[in-house]
Amino acid sequence: MPEITANYDESWKEVIGDYFESFLIFFYPDIHRQINWEKIPIPLDKELEQITASAETETRHADKLFQVWLLDNQEVWLLVHIEVQSQYDKEFTQRMFIYNYRAFDLYNKPVISLAILGDDSKKWRPNSYEYGLGKSKLKLEFSIIKLQDYQWEELKQNNNIFAMVVMAHLKTKATTSNLTEREQWKWNLSRLLYEKGYNRKEITDLYKVIDLMMTLSED
Repeated sequence: MPEITANYDESWKEVIGDYFESFLIFFYPDIHRQINWEKIPIPLDKELEQITASAETETRHADKLFQVWLLDNQEVWLLVHIEVQSQYDKEFTQRMFIYNYRAFDLYNKPVISLAILGDDSKKWRPNSYEYGLGKSKLKLEFSIIKLQDYQWEELKQNNNIFAMVVMAHLKTKATTSNLTEREQWKWNLSRLLYEKGYNRKEITDLYKVIDLMMTLSED
């Protein structure tokens, strides 16, 4: 059966944009606790376009940028990057660095870089980029989440909507060359939306994510 390209980037972008607080609760609870949620986060799509405009790559990435305020009223920008490569990408850490310093250079804002690694490798865990000579060095460290680390049963028991997103992502990866199995998992995950007790809007939104991500052939 021919390989069908899954639609990861649009799926992740849309659900992060709609459920940003749930995203941080699930993946980065420590950061979530430091944010003043009385001030609504502001998505910075136009700013992100300018930051990434000069990136010379044909690979599509799911990036989101938000302006938030911490409990001490400090304004920071959270740059979220979803990396769905299925193999080692030697340019990944440099790209993280470039996006971070370009955001700071263009807008003079403190930028916190976060990365979700959705690839197949358990060993590939890049979390920094540096260059320099002797005692003159520059280094960016960024926080990473590896989707392969999540246990299936724990995801089934977690009612955060991003547990479902991770489940859809992992099963899409696992069925790259078996669309019959992917179709079955698409049904299983769709039924699970009701079993978890989500409200009508959450079910609708999550089904769109599952349907978009778990691409099938026309027949």
